[in-house]
Amino acid sequence: MKMNKLTTWIVLAMLAGVGVGYACNTMAPDAASAKEIAGYFSILTDIFLRLIKMIIAPLIFATLVAGLANMGDAKAVGRVGGRALGWFICASFCSLFIGLLFANVLQPGHALSVPLPESAAGLNLKTSALNLKDFITHVFPKSIMEAMAGNEVLQILVFAVFFGLALGHLHNQAARSLVNTMDEVVHVMLKVTDYVMRFAPFGVFGAVAGAITTNGLGMLLVFGKFMLSFYVALAALWALLILAGFIVLGKDVFRLIKLVRGPLLVGFSTASSESVYPKLMEQLEKFGIKTRVTGFVLPLGYSFNLDGSMMYTTFLALFIAQAYDIPMSLTAQITMLLVLMVSSKGIAGVPRASLVVVAAVLPMFNLPEAGLLLVLGIDHFLDMGRTVTNVLGNSIATAVVAKWEGAIDPVSEELAEAEESLPVPEDDSLVTAKAAA
Repeated sequence: MKMNKLTTWIVLAMLAGVGVGYACNTMAPDAASAKEIAGYFSILTDIFLRLIKMIIAPLIFATLVAGLANMGDAKAVGRVGGRALGWFICASFCSLFIGLLFANVLQPGHALSVPLPESAAGLNLKTSALNLKDFITHVFPKSIMEAMAGNEVLQILVFAVFFGLALGHLHNQAARSLVNTMDEVVHVMLKVTDYVMRFAPFGVFGAVAGAITTNGLGMLLVFGKFMLSFYVALAALWALLILAGFIVLGKDVFRLIKLVRGPLLVGFSTASSESVYPKLMEQLEKFGIKTRVTGFVLPLGYSFNLDGSMMYTTFLALFIAQAYDIPMSLTAQITMLLVLMVSSKGIAGVPRASLVVVAAVLPMFNLPEAGLLLVLGIDHFLDMGRTVTNVLGNSIATAVVAKWEGAIDPVSEELAEAEESLPVPEDDSLVTAKAAA
């Protein structure tokens, strides 16, 4: 399947989802019936996300082990990891600052006429999951099988680092054979990814139709100012990320964005970063980034470089303060930014991570948690923007670190486009076609 053909089908699926969802929402006699109908649409989304989750653990493990074993020594791993974390910290600070800035400038919660709830009952957010001690200990796996079964990215990463470094230090024939096997597993998993991505339009249709069926288009109008303000802030963050990428990568940053447009669209449609991980890795390798860097930096970014989610935390916290007409001094806002800078690093794997972080931080500044109930109805549509920003941020971060490491093989734009248009073969014809090119 051609990538541009898949993108077309995804766009059509989104439009169809909006139309069908609106029709179902209009014809449903009550909210309970609409929710029940949406449950049937979610079957398609659940199947697609399950298929994606099925391949994430083996793909991450194989790419990490193969990349680290070929990297050679622990110093190289430390250097790459240090550069990646340095970029992540800078990107995190900028994301939080932009959220704070645009919430102050655009005032999305000013003079909000929607009645505010008095209780936070029904939030069902596990703020206990946001605990530094538990997060640090949870990073280290007690069983690699359990980590893989739960798709615990950080735990898989820790084990793969030990395994890959140990494998890289062994120079016997058996060790090299195992490294070659890991390389082949990566290729097999990328082929499986191609097959799974054929189901993406169905998953997108189910996600969009289910959300519109439950909430209707009216919900988007009620919170139109908030959503518009949030997406304006996201656009500013996009511009900053692309500018930072341009400074390091030059004009190649635009070729990168063109290559990852398919994963960006899937992430936007499904509001799930996991749904694009395998295809994103494949597109980054088409950009010319060596597997050893992609396999290490990308999963690390999925845990520590959630630019869109972090920007949303400061934006939402100030929106709630404005909605309740609670003034916050500049000192309090900067303090909140610094608190969120630290607390947001523990949200990897936490359900509805952005809301969990905000719910945990609001009481520190005497802001009512009940304000979160205001945005729960439209959170799916906000999450679409957060997800696509997270994907873009990790794409640029991986490319930048690879550039610093000299780990980008020059790939002509014509060859990349030729690979984009090649169909997924049933045999080894793709390898032959690439060799001929």
